[in-house]
Amino acid sequence: MAPIPPGIRFLSSFNKDQWYRAFTFGLTFLLYTSFHLSRKPISIVKSELHKNCSQISELAVPHSSQQPSLHNDGDCSWKPFDKSNYKQLLGAMDYSFLCAYAIGMYLSGIIGERLPIRLYLTVGMVTSGLFTCLFGLGYIYNIHSLGFYIFVQVANGLVQTTGWPSVVTCIGNWFGKGRRGLIMGLWNSHTSVGNILGSLIAGYWVSSNWGLSFIVPGVIIAGMGVVCFLFLIEHPNDLKSVSSQSAVNGNTKLTKSWNGVNGHKGTYLQYKKGSKSQSWDTELLLPDGVGVCVPMQQVVVVKNEGEPSAISFLGALRIPGVVEFSLCLLFAKLVSYTFLFWLPLYITKAAHLDAKRAGDLSTLFDVGGIVGGVLAGVISDKLSKRATTCAVMLLLAAPTLYVFSMISELGLGPTIAMLLVCGGLVNGPYALITTAVSADLGTHKSLKGNARALSTVTAIIDGTGSVGAAVGPLLAGLLSVRGWNHVFYMLMAADAFALLLLLRLVMKELGSRKPRPGAAVPMKEH
Repeated sequence: MAPIPPGIRFLSSFNKDQWYRAFTFGLTFLLYTSFHLSRKPISIVKSELHKNCSQISELAVPHSSQQPSLHNDGDCSWKPFDKSNYKQLLGAMDYSFLCAYAIGMYLSGIIGERLPIRLYLTVGMVTSGLFTCLFGLGYIYNIHSLGFYIFVQVANGLVQTTGWPSVVTCIGNWFGKGRRGLIMGLWNSHTSVGNILGSLIAGYWVSSNWGLSFIVPGVIIAGMGVVCFLFLIEHPNDLKSVSSQSAVNGNTKLTKSWNGVNGHKGTYLQYKKGSKSQSWDTELLLPDGVGVCVPMQQVVVVKNEGEPSAISFLGALRIPGVVEFSLCLLFAKLVSYTFLFWLPLYITKAAHLDAKRAGDLSTLFDVGGIVGGVLAGVISDKLSKRATTCAVMLLLAAPTLYVFSMISELGLGPTIAMLLVCGGLVNGPYALITTAVSADLGTHKSLKGNARALSTVTAIIDGTGSVGAAVGPLLAGLLSVRGWNHVFYMLMAADAFALLLLLRLVMKELGSRKPRPGAAVPMKEH
């Protein structure tokens, strides 16, 4: 008999539950990658909506058949972004999306907690694909109304809030607290992967037909919504009903097995035969020869009194640590999104690079963010101190930002090194709070095992952070007129405020021998 190949031995060493975990990890990674993939085109297309018309006219060949835009009559810019106030108009589209996202996030968690995650996420992704395509159709149908584009951005911002609470809840259901920081640090890299893919896809069509820069990503996220509907497993308990059905005696008819919302069992079936009643669980324990055939009409559905109820908004705020981490994320996300929107322009001015090289160089900030997120997860797992890990990285981030503002004018080499370091220290706490911390707080011991609060807690934390994401770029635009130093002072102050908001939790962690005081009870491994 031939020996089993080592690769097959390795694959067979994983049990079925581990394969389901890996599948859920990969699927939710791809689902949220598609969300960021569909958000990126607007930043790529901005340069096409408003161009330097004088330079284009000077370079244009008189007999050339190529035109800057097939829809503009002799004007290289796309109306209404062809005016001198185009920066304000483009900014209005950004802030309409971010503000709608921040407001909608608070509602999304509460709604998602009361609906099946798979269906809720599917509807959100399909409608997000619809509105993303609708923006691109503005090019196809020659639409020049600012109100149209603002409406599409607001609507898209609202429906995209279905994504984050849903995928964090799902990944939190499948992975226990033991290695949650490392796992979610790796999983959170979907943000950077989505940004990179979105840039490549949108950039391919931006010069020829920028409508396709939105339509193609819109089709992708809508298609991933269909994949979500077909394959997403919300909770490990959902699989138990399948295995239980297969264990039922062949003579017994099981009409329905329902595990409630988000993997939580809400009903059980009770069988009646004559004057005796017999529960479904008891039926499964009977030997094969003792099975009882029960008529379909005699099945009675009984409500499980122990079904956990959905947590209220104020109830989620009372969970120890939710308010502190939410406000901390507001300032941490303010710093991160300021870099996201303004870093390429800053590199262009400071390092004297063209727009393309500056854009390519700015991706190193995302690379550093991936490393920082994973490192924060590993350290917090080892120390069992989430708040302390975030605080140390925030403490190091503030002076690092100042050094970056000074050293970025010295050349390309120092700029590359500082981009990686800044990306790790800025995005490390941001990634840890939005993933592992949110999952920990959503399964806090005060909830007494009611994991349905995870969606609401995640939405509150990320929704508060999104307020900072909307405010940061706006402040940077106002302060940059007075000099880039003022922008970096604002970012350092934001990091300092984020650190101060965590001091109470840090003192509790350092003053107790118990892991993660006031945080989550370790989840059982499924």
